[in-house]
Amino acid sequence: MSNNHKNRTSVDIYGQSYSIVGSESTSHIRLVASMVDDKMREISSVNPALDTSKLAVLTAVNAVHDYLKLKEEMEELEKELKKLRD
Repeated sequence: MSNNHKNRTSVDIYGQSYSIVGSESTSHIRLVASMVDDKMREISSVNPALDTSKLAVLTAVNAVHDYLKLKEEMEELEKELKKLRD
């Protein structure tokens, strides 16, 4: 999809409505929002005393942690692939 074209998508995350604008497809934006909502609900179920701000920060910390672990795994796989090609 062209970077010039922006989609505006309404989503619900943890009981709040948001209008998200991005170049990704509407289905992608909804998937991301759904995953954020799921993670917030998961964290909230373990610690229901968290206020929404702290819950959002913990969700972001979890998401970045998952991203970094996947990035490390990808880099290791790329190294292995390079060794196999050499």
